[in-house]
Amino acid sequence: MSEAEGLPVGAVAPDAAASLVRPDGTADRVSIGELVADGPVLLAFYTNDFSPDCVREWCSFRDYEWFALDGPVRVVGASRSRPGTHHRFIDRLDLSFPLYADVDLELARRFDVAYRVFGLLERSRRSAFLLDAERTVRHVWLGDHAVDPTLDRPDLDDLRAAVEEIVGGGSADRSGGGGTVADTQAWD
Repeated sequence: MSEAEGLPVGAVAPDAAASLVRPDGTADRVSIGELVADGPVLLAFYTNDFSPDCVREWCSFRDYEWFALDGPVRVVGASRSRPGTHHRFIDRLDLSFPLYADVDLELARRFDVAYRVFGLLERSRRSAFLLDAERTVRHVWLGDHAVDPTLDRPDLDDLRAAVEEIVGGGSADRSGGGGTVADTQAWD
């Protein structure tokens, strides 16, 4: 795919802001800087709430207990769905993760993961960025399905291994899982 290559490991993520919808039903405009101030964040871009592939992805995050609220990293989603749709999506799937309502795809553009399907419909490339408290990108996963990169899902064991390597939990083999697993950069 020639567009939407994503921010590289080591880059400083933009301090962009969007409406963040929380599982408790509240929503307000939150910047990336505010989001990472409390610790590492795994920011996962996806296409749209309630599409079958996105439901599977977010149910996987929900069911993979290691990504619980008290874990070493907070998981936050971002899609072009509107805040009301995010509320329904969170409620329907019983998610404990907040979701950015990136309705204009500004976050996706700033993270270089916005692209046009067959040159027409703009959306986010399925991707995940592990960010530290300084907004530095420490790990990147990019969907790379040959026809539609929104069909890939990150391998959660691979993401866990990257987080553990970075926050001090050891290392593991991160091969496989569909998509491109970019280099991982350890905390300084």
